[in-house]
This record gives sequence, C-alpha cells and structure tokens, in this order.
Amino acid sequence: MKKFPRQIGVGGLAISDYEKKLVNEVLASNQLTYGPMTKRFEEEFARSHGCKFGLFMNSGTSALHVALAALKECFNWADGDEVIVPAVTFVATSNIVLHNRMTPVFVDVERDTYNIDPAKIEERITSRTRAIIPVHLLGLPAAMGPVLEIASQYGLKVLEDSCETMFARYKECMVGSMGLIGCFSTYVAHFLVTGVGGLAITNDSKLAVAMRSLMNHGRDNIYIGCRDDEGAEGSRLQEIIEKRFHFIHLGHSFRCTEMEAALGVGQLARAGQIVARRKQIAEYFNRELGRYADALQLPVCPPDRTHSYMLYGLVLRHENKKRLVNFLEELNIETRDLLPLINQPIYRRMFGKLEEQYPVAKELNESAFYIGCHYYMTDEEVEFVVQAFHEFFATADVSQTSSRSFATVLPSDSQRKSMSGGNVGQAANR
Repeated sequence: MKKFPRQIGVGGLAISDYEKKLVNEVLASNQLTYGPMTKRFEEEFARSHGCKFGLFMNSGTSALHVALAALKECFNWADGDEVIVPAVTFVATSNIVLHNRMTPVFVDVERDTYNIDPAKIEERITSRTRAIIPVHLLGLPAAMGPVLEIASQYGLKVLEDSCETMFARYKECMVGSMGLIGCFSTYVAHFLVTGVGGLAITNDSKLAVAMRSLMNHGRDNIYIGCRDDEGAEGSRLQEIIEKRFHFIHLGHSFRCTEMEAALGVGQLARAGQIVARRKQIAEYFNRELGRYADALQLPVCPPDRTHSYMLYGLVLRHENKKRLVNFLEELNIETRDLLPLINQPIYRRMFGKLEEQYPVAKELNESAFYIGCHYYMTDEEVEFVVQAFHEFFATADVSQTSSRSFATVLPSDSQRKSMSGGNVGQAANR
C-alpha cells in the first residue's frame, strides 16, 4: 500500500468566504482590541451552549486558568487546597490547578469512555477538596449526573473542561452549562477554529465579572476595551476617568483580538455542518472498523448523551500500539497518543510514579491513540484511512466482510468537496 500523497492530519482548516468577509470588516473598522465582534462571538457562543455570559480569551488553557482563579477568589479557597481532575486528559487541565497554587488530585477514568470515573471520585475527597474538573474528552460528555450529585453532597464546585467538546449534550443539558463555569478551546483542529482562542461561559454574573477582570490585568470592569470611554459624558465619564486605571485583582493579559472573534463568528454560523460531517466520518469508521472489535476498542456513546467527535479514539486490546501507529504514520496518517498525563516527565518529577494507582489510565497510556475525523477530511482521505486498517489487520484472525466505499455509503456535502483540507497537525492543544 503506497503512502497518501499528503498528510491526513488529526485536524484541518479552510477559511470560508464569509469568515474572510468578517475579518475584512474588522480591518476596515480600525479596531483590533475588544469590541463589537468579540462581544457578538461571546454572546452567540454562550447562548448556543445554554449560558448567559461568555468570555473570549487567548486559549482554552487561559479560560480554565481564569475560571479556577475566579472560583478560588470568590469562594475564599486557600493555596494548597485540592481540585479533582481525571488521570487522562490534556496536561493543561492539571497545570492550571498548579499555576493557581492549588493541588491536583487525580482520579482514574472509565475504560470505555476515557472520561473521569464517578465511582472513584469519593475515595479521593478530603477535607481540603474544593472542586471537581470533569473533562469532556474527544467530543464525549462525561457522566455529569453522578459528578454533580457527588459535588452537591460534599459542597464542591464543578468547573467543566470542555475544551475538546462543543455542541454535545448530557441528557438535556449542553456541555459547559452544568457546572458553575464551562471552558472551551478554539485552537487549530478543534470544532471552531480561530487560530488561537478559548471561551469561558457561565450563568453566574459575579463570576463573569471576576473573570472579565482577571483576563484583563485585573482591571476594574468599567474600562475593559480601549473605546469604553468614547461617548461617555457627565458623571459616567468622570467615573471612567477615575477608575480606568484601577486594578482590583492580580490579573493576566489573556485577551484575544477582533480578528480571531470574526473567525469564531463565521465558524459558529456553520457549526451544524461541522459537527454533522464529524459524526458522518466517525459512524463510517465505526462500521468499517467494527469487524476488528476483538482487537480494537472503538469509541462509544452512552444513550444519555451525544458525541461530537473532535477526535477518533482507539484502544488496542492485544496488538502492540507502536506497530500500528508506525504503520499508519508511514502511510501519512497522523496519530497522537490518547492524552497521557500522569506518566509525563514533569509529573513524574513532581509526584513520583503514579501509574500503578490508576490502572485504567496506565492501560490507556500504553494502548490508546487517536486519529482525525474532522470536517475537512475528503472522502478520499477517509477511505484511505479505512483501507490502511484493513491492510494492517489482513493477517489477523478477524472477520473480513465486503463493504462499499465511504463516498457510496455516505455522500459528502457538495460544497465541501472542493476543500483541499489544509490539514493541521496540532490537535488537543489548548
């Protein structure tokens, strides 16, 4: 089997004419800092996920950092207090706990969903536990019902790390709307791509005000944008003059520009198409790779939630992961390890050897990886990926049934066929 002529990446991007139009509107306005496009993106995204307030900043990591800082300040938590995080997630989830001078406490994950295992949370709760950060991994919501029940029982706050999941539901609730704050990423290869960027959403006005200040150097919210004083008169102008250089928190410079917001507004307009295409590809992968179920664990979606498939996660049951990953990479199919955390060099130096305490995470670190299933994959690329798996498993003792091609089974959107893909190999960063 010959390698594909270009890399089939875990993410991709093609800027639409509408997105270019919105960016040009920003350039014509001569306002790049916080302004009407950012406000529009914040409001529309928050509303799409069932919340009143949205804050757009320079990364999902920044959103998580500011969210935890706001919770810590508003609820008077102390340095060293504990925050529960899953043992399988992108490193940012626990890094932001450390950067807020708090202590991450790891909990093992479910074998089938890779998300935090609610049955193992209570044994990790102590008198210093203050919050739980459930992560909605790879596009699948965590089991939020049990998580919220435990949080309520022990008086803990819930901060949803939804950087890898948008437009998905747990029962009737959108991801990001069930905890006090939900955080998302708009980094390259995610659902909505703004180049860099992240969002925090909430229904709590006090937390929204605190986060707005914290992401803007800790400044008084009366003066966030450089044009907030334009048109002000009388006592309002006098108040702005008095307070626009007041800093009331120890804050950060986590702002984004109007250009990234313009891309976000444009991408949000086609969110339905983006998610539908991802599901289409994932369902085809499920159907074609399901014949290897004895050797390969495929993604699952429990009946109480929906899956938006940011990435397509796989676990080898018996076969050596390195052999399969190297085979795919040699064919120009990009892969990534499935978010190893507790075995990383910095975490080993800080916490010692943790893996034996988290057997599911250890197994996933050894045997799990993911490939792309994104909106910009062409039918040709999708079919090539499937045929690569067929060739790899050709000598294995598994069922081989005939099938039709991806394009025949699930024809793609005609407008999307002209997109070359522009694959980007930087998924799961925040």
